[in-house]
Amino acid sequence: MKVNHNLEPFYDKNSEILILGSIPSVKSRELGFYYMHPQNRFWRILEKVYEEPLPVTIAEKKDFLKKHKIALWDVLSSCTIDASSDASIKNIKVNNIQKLIKETNVKRIYTTGKKAYDIYQKEVFPKTKMEAIYLPSSSPANATYSLEKLIKDYQVIKKSM
Repeated sequence: MKVNHNLEPFYDKNSEILILGSIPSVKSRELGFYYMHPQNRFWRILEKVYEEPLPVTIAEKKDFLKKHKIALWDVLSSCTIDASSDASIKNIKVNNIQKLIKETNVKRIYTTGKKAYDIYQKEVFPKTKMEAIYLPSSSPANATYSLEKLIKDYQVIKKSM
């Protein structure tokens, strides 16, 4: 199914960290913000990394991101995809990530998942010349990674600043 990215990037001029996924999941597109599937561990990971209460509402999530100077977006503006399966992604178009970088203080870029990392390296890095650091997917489909292992791997975000 053809999917167009329907979420605005979340950032402000103070953003220093950019976290990129591939494209929002079905649930995230439905609910209007990033990492909204109840089984996705993204917000629980950040809760533990930053040792703060779990942000529950979209407003709380936005406040959390602003406080920690984190921008969220995705590498893809559109693609064909089966449900929310990154493995099925084809016919890609990438977002204008270099524009977001110019409008912020982004110093570090992280990708969540192999697909986002691979697309960033091939399609976006040549334009931005900023290395991305691979982080494992927080998706429930990535069952080989425990929450504890994800938290350990994501610590690099906090340590980099």
